[in-house]
Order: sequence, then structure tokens, then C-alpha cells
Amino acid sequence: MSKVKVLILRTAGTNCDKETAFAFESAGASVDFIHINQLSSGRRSLDDYKILAIPGGFTYGDDIASGKILANELKFSIESSLELFIKSGRLIIGICNGFQVLVKAGLLPNLKGKFGTIESTLTLNDSNKFEDRWVYLKPERTRCIWTRGMGKVISLPVAHGEGKFVPRNHSVLAKLKRDGLIALRYCDGSGRRAGYPLNPNGAVDDIAGICDPTGRIFGLMPHPERHLSVFQHPEWTRRGIKKGLKGDGFGIFKNGVDFAKIYL
Repeated sequence: MSKVKVLILRTAGTNCDKETAFAFESAGASVDFIHINQLSSGRRSLDDYKILAIPGGFTYGDDIASGKILANELKFSIESSLELFIKSGRLIIGICNGFQVLVKAGLLPNLKGKFGTIESTLTLNDSNKFEDRWVYLKPERTRCIWTRGMGKVISLPVAHGEGKFVPRNHSVLAKLKRDGLIALRYCDGSGRRAGYPLNPNGAVDDIAGICDPTGRIFGLMPHPERHLSVFQHPEWTRRGIKKGLKGDGFGIFKNGVDFAKIYL
């Protein structure tokens, strides 16, 4: 059986592409690094891939706002091909800056199914500083295929200055809750919701990651590609870790690749 092909989208300022590629390769996929200009010019096509991954970084130096310029390129340069990619049931994941891109392009949460409608944002942390720390996360009961079967509480690192998730209004937040689109929430080590610094940015309703109504488009602020091995966790010695165990982030990539193998 041929491997699931993943497109890692790159542009100026992307800096987590290699780690994201390694994560997908570890989960059994094959990866290509594609610059946004290659897609907008038609030299490369989304049709050749089952998964689109937008990794972390600081695209275009986060000028205007984090992820905004690349979000506009998605909307105005490759809109038609991206819409076909989504309608064909393929998968998209955006991590940190990639999450910011998906939200500001209107691909998340995309409650109305209309590409380009902005229903939420990711803005400056309440602390008014860059937050670089490990956090606890509670995977919620949700439609998201990327977080299926994960533990009651997982731990991943964050590294962002604009990670505060804010829905457009109370109606959007209510729909996210009602339709099971909130995939991850910040919490303490027991799964209880708590304030700063456990919620590192002041996100509304402690939201760390969401999916679209199909469950196939997923965005999160924490970095799962930085916890593929248990030895990457700062407390691995205290946890009595045994050799060969996977870190909490690995399951996200494995879920995506396994889903694509079966259904795409």
C-alpha cells in the first residue's frame, strides 16, 4: 500500500516544518515541502495530497497580525483549489501559526460552510508577553478525527505571543460547544480547568484547539510535533518512563494518517 502523502506548506517565516514532517513520517506518511508560491502559480497541486499541514512559525514576521498574510494568500491565491480539496473530504491541520492562518482565512470554525467567513480570531496573550511553557490539555468529546482515543489529560508545549482564542460572539461560542467542535481545552494535571499560567493566553472558555463541522480540519495552539517521544517531556524521569513509548503529540499525527489510509 502506498503511503499517505502530506503537503507541508511553507513560506517566509515558517520554522516548524521539519519537525512537523518528521512527525508525519513517524506516523507512516510521506511528506513534501511546498511553498505557497508553487501552489498559487500552478506548478504544484493540492490534488496530489491527502493531508495539508500548516506548521508553526512566524509567517511574514507576523506583520499586520499573526498568520494574516498567509491567510489572505489562501483566500485570494488558491481559494478554488482549496475548496475542492476540502469538498473531497481531505484533511487539514494547522499548528500554532498554522492555527492562526486557518482561523483568519475563515477555514475554522467555518460554521456556515462558507470559505472566508471570519467567525473567530487568535489575538494577543492576556499576559502581554510571549508564552513558552508546557501545558496540560483535556481532549474533549468532539467530532475531531485528529484527537480520537487520546488520554484524559495530555501535555504539550506552547510557544506563542498571539494565542488567545476569541469567538466572534456568544452565538459562535454556543455553537462550538453544542456541535462538539472544541477539541482541546487548557486544564491542570487532573483535567480541571484553571486560569493563568495553565491557560497561558487567556483563551475564552480555555479553548486550545477546535475543528470544523466535518471534524477533518483541525487547529491547535500547542505543538504536538514537539512531544513525539516521552523523552522530550521535562518530567520524563519522574514519570518512570520506559524506552520506546510515544509522547502525547504522536497520536494526533497517527490519527490523521490512519484516517487518510482508510477513507481517502
